[in-house]
Amino acid sequence: MNMRIHTLALLAAVCALPAAAQAPRPARDTAFDLSVRNIMRGEGLIGRSPDEVRWAEDSRTVYFRWREPESRDTATHIYRVRAAGGAPEMVPDSAAERVAPAVNGDWNAARTRRASERGGDIYVVDATGAERRITDTPARERSPQLSADGRTVYYLSGNNVYGMAVTGGPIRQLTDLRLEAAPARDTARGQRRFLENQERELLDVVRDRREERLHRARMDSLRASVPAVYLGKDAILANAEVSPSGRYVLLTLAARAEGQRATIVPNYVTESGFTEDINARAKVGDAQAPGRAGILDVVTGRIAWMEAEKARRPLITSLGWAPRTDRVLLHLVPDDFKDRWIYVVGPDARATLIDHLHNEAWVAGPAFTQGGWTGDDRVWFISEKTGYSHLYAAAVAGGTPTALTQGNWEVTDVQPSADGRRFFITTSETHPGERSLYAVSAEGGPRTRLTNNEGWTEARVSPDGRWAALLVSTANTPPELYVTPLGRASAARRVTSSTRAEWRRGPWIKPEVVTFRARDGATVYARIYRPRDLGAASNGAGVLFVHGAGYLQNAHRGWSTYYREYMFNHLLASRGYTVMDVDYRGSAGYGGAWRTGIYRHMGGKDLSDHVDAARWMVANEGVDAKRVGLYGGSYGGFITLMGMFTESDVFRSGAALRSVTDWAHYNHPYTARILNQPQADTLAYRRSSPIYFAEGLRGDLLIAHGMVDTNVHFQDVVRLTQRLIELGKTNWELAVYPVEDHAFTRPESWADEYRRILELFERTLR
Repeated sequence: MNMRIHTLALLAAVCALPAAAQAPRPARDTAFDLSVRNIMRGEGLIGRSPDEVRWAEDSRTVYFRWREPESRDTATHIYRVRAAGGAPEMVPDSAAERVAPAVNGDWNAARTRRASERGGDIYVVDATGAERRITDTPARERSPQLSADGRTVYYLSGNNVYGMAVTGGPIRQLTDLRLEAAPARDTARGQRRFLENQERELLDVVRDRREERLHRARMDSLRASVPAVYLGKDAILANAEVSPSGRYVLLTLAARAEGQRATIVPNYVTESGFTEDINARAKVGDAQAPGRAGILDVVTGRIAWMEAEKARRPLITSLGWAPRTDRVLLHLVPDDFKDRWIYVVGPDARATLIDHLHNEAWVAGPAFTQGGWTGDDRVWFISEKTGYSHLYAAAVAGGTPTALTQGNWEVTDVQPSADGRRFFITTSETHPGERSLYAVSAEGGPRTRLTNNEGWTEARVSPDGRWAALLVSTANTPPELYVTPLGRASAARRVTSSTRAEWRRGPWIKPEVVTFRARDGATVYARIYRPRDLGAASNGAGVLFVHGAGYLQNAHRGWSTYYREYMFNHLLASRGYTVMDVDYRGSAGYGGAWRTGIYRHMGGKDLSDHVDAARWMVANEGVDAKRVGLYGGSYGGFITLMGMFTESDVFRSGAALRSVTDWAHYNHPYTARILNQPQADTLAYRRSSPIYFAEGLRGDLLIAHGMVDTNVHFQDVVRLTQRLIELGKTNWELAVYPVEDHAFTRPESWADEYRRILELFERTLR
């Protein structure tokens, strides 16, 4: 058999977003080295955009993580800039943890104080920026929470909740949670009871020991101010949240799944020189542990367990306690993923249903788990009830929830204002491939657009609601930080310039976002890279890039997180290939029906959308129908395999990177939503898994995979390799990357992988 094994690497499945069309460029800048090895340097070529953007508590300063573009330092650092103006300054690493606000944290009801965790210790900062360190211990404290009045800070240490006055004082332990079975009582009967009584009757030492043990237990119970609560030996404490009164604690628990078997990923290149095993995930359909939620009364030690939907073993997520009353908002999704319930739960664990969402496929959508309170009697949440994710509000007392937004577009992020009177929302209202910030009243009504930037905008609103820090990108410019006063979008001030001069000399275009009609009449969005846009003549060949993750959007007007593929598509176009990047069925950004279009058949409409794209290129872009290839990683690698195995008359060659080859071997949370469980829906798994169709391979196939991939295991392609060998297939090759996980990290691995992809297309499509 003519099989070659190489050393390779793989690309990560991440979010990507395109942009508007640009006039053809006469020729690319010949000073720029548009080669595989150069563009696969990644951030070493492009630069590092800012991220981890957050506001200081006083709303005067923005902090962010960044690396200046021409710096030789490979590390990133914390920077800050004043909202009112000035240049960004780097915060010394020695002071960054102390000075910069935490990325996450918890405010009190009046938003005058915020608690956060840094380096395993708890801090509280007030609105003036004054900071108080609460803990300084070798143990790791986490999940800080402030009381409604801001006077007490609670936190988790180990598996228990502690509280302390912000101004100082003794630490109080609120819970004594024990992840073990309760001690067995003296329940001996019959012959065993006779023997115990006999020992006590005959032997003084037995009587003395027993009396000492009982005395210690009595004294311990007198000294203990916190009742011991036994949760069971298989329990895992997911989180604990204290109610506004401080008397109740919401406990959310997971459990160890009895009989579940984890997979092992061997690591071959190690410091020890020996193969070392990595314990990885279980496979879809294996035993799953149920979640539980209970309200613990810290005075009595009693737990009221929530019984709603218990039979369907839900995943339970807390959306927080009410600002001032002991009621908590919970988000539940059962183990078949077809429903979502939102409940308000009181101390007795009785649940009041706020909203129920059902989908015959599976429930999800952008911002799906976002929600919270706008007062003690009103809550908000996101629902895909109309087919698109929108913002809803509901009264706790009951009644039909009110839609605060509606339309054939989606709400992708929600930030409630501090006073609860309005929401700052990010939406796709202007175009599926754009994101903009709006404000809407908590009572509903018209929206006010707050940003007018071209492309893709992600926003963080200041605590006082007067400013916004924006990450703005277009299809050919990575995200940059802007600061703007709200209500004056035209006054947005650019803070960072992150790209390196070398990269800016490149031929980077804004690929046009086009649409075409799929065979079932659906409108499909795609980016297109035409040779003429790079000053090249068409060679008549076409290539489809397939984004990963499935539920991810890449044909938008912002910067793609597949930035290496963005540059590689330029390289292909400069050599005469027409390249398309399709938001196929199952992609994000187009509503619930598009999201679930792959239910029970991955490799169905998602693949036919690519076949229809190839035919559109033939009909509209002068591409030769016999010279079309495709490539992609993760889910993109899966589609590539399905295309090569089942559409051999359409695709001449393909490169499948870190591919799922058999969905029965992937993880449970992702796969069971789309295909149900393999033991219950064998048809869905059989028609969705490339390994069953390998006999259909006709064209040339490159398979590339990292050997320490803990997401899509290397075992996946090993099994496919054996299948291809047994089928006698010869027109394929396998490239393996011994030190790479699912997302490659080393530039030489990226370069080796994409050199092989380019050579494949040059050999088979030109």
